[in-house]
Amino acid sequence: MSGLKGKVDILIGAQWGDEGKGKVADAMGAEVDVFARYQGGANAGHTVIVDGKKIVFKLLPSGMLYPGKLCVLGNGVVIDPEQFLEEVDDLHQMGRDRARLVISPNAHVVMPYHKIIDSAQEAFRGKKRMIETTGGGLGPCYIDKYARSGIRVDDLLDEARLREAVSTILEEKNRVLTKLYGENPLPLDEVYEPAREWGKALAPYVEDTAALLHESLEKGRHILLEGAQGTLLDIDHGTYPYVTSSSTATAGGFSGTGLPVTCAGRVIAVAKAYMTKLGDGPMPTEDKGEAGEHLRSKGEEFGSVTGRPRRCGWLDMVALRYVARLNGCGAVALMKLDVLSGMDEIKVCVAYDLNGTKTECFSGSSYTLEECRPIFEDIRGWHEDISECATFESLPEAAQNYVRYVEERSGVPVQLISVGPDRNQTINRGL
Repeated sequence: MSGLKGKVDILIGAQWGDEGKGKVADAMGAEVDVFARYQGGANAGHTVIVDGKKIVFKLLPSGMLYPGKLCVLGNGVVIDPEQFLEEVDDLHQMGRDRARLVISPNAHVVMPYHKIIDSAQEAFRGKKRMIETTGGGLGPCYIDKYARSGIRVDDLLDEARLREAVSTILEEKNRVLTKLYGENPLPLDEVYEPAREWGKALAPYVEDTAALLHESLEKGRHILLEGAQGTLLDIDHGTYPYVTSSSTATAGGFSGTGLPVTCAGRVIAVAKAYMTKLGDGPMPTEDKGEAGEHLRSKGEEFGSVTGRPRRCGWLDMVALRYVARLNGCGAVALMKLDVLSGMDEIKVCVAYDLNGTKTECFSGSSYTLEECRPIFEDIRGWHEDISECATFESLPEAAQNYVRYVEERSGVPVQLISVGPDRNQTINRGL
């Protein structure tokens, strides 16, 4: 597209989320001018550790820790105003609100009734529920977006329009709450008044984010589109129905920001050196024994938002190849390689046994994936502590071989390796 001199990198999760995208975005921060989140909401925790201090972003882009950067919450994000204001205040209290932060007026807003419906649905479904939500109301908010009955940030800024919209929507929502879920109806003012105050608080942050991003490209700036969750949770291409409510893959980066696909640059897939998953659904390489517990304990595999223990297992190359092809990945950031230290042998899934037939094809159907049994190859492990390694060459030979194996099997170069949780415990191989 003529006139666009900058570049756009896209950061996606290559597994079921929780891969370490926040650390990768932070590691790239010095070279990036604009950080833009394009989907998801406050259910997606990005953890960054700087100088031993842990900072969890549930909603804000990871670039908030860098001075002089532009941080964008695009139209594809759903905004929980309370969470947004809490995070901004926390950063201010720490003296770390260093970036310029803007919100798209077209982003949808998580309203109080979304959270009540979210929790009520979970209770109603009981053991038959297909997913475990965080109760943050994101699913119901996305439903309203596509039903064309949502409240957008722009609506919060016009009190008369907001009151009329909330009044109309509450008529329907109160019927659902009372007649289907047995909840109490929500009075208009209990919804409208907080929303009106949110509008006042959010107003200074609201700008035409699509126009800002285009302007940034025209000025030759480097934009990083930052996805939440992971590709295997994508609403279209993930392990349906155990998925999230938005497009987590590369394509969502453009619909969620207003940028044209013609400006796409590198797609960076963030993957752990093993696999984790929160909640139910098929996970072919899950290890329910000693190895899985070792990964969970050493990797501190607990949800950054919920605190729930993650299911752990071996790296699934079938899934990684699927994600690389789907997203057009040009680089892999391999996270938590240090967690594998201390193992004599490391397993890697290279294919599935599907009802007696060997296949290297990943299925987005949970019902098919449930029938798949992993076919493993064994890789020699290592016992050395790699947390202080600053170059690829300083890694033990077995660790180097593991990285090369991932590159060979995935067909994508590993250009960043994480050897510990801190910002400085990162080996950059050209990212």
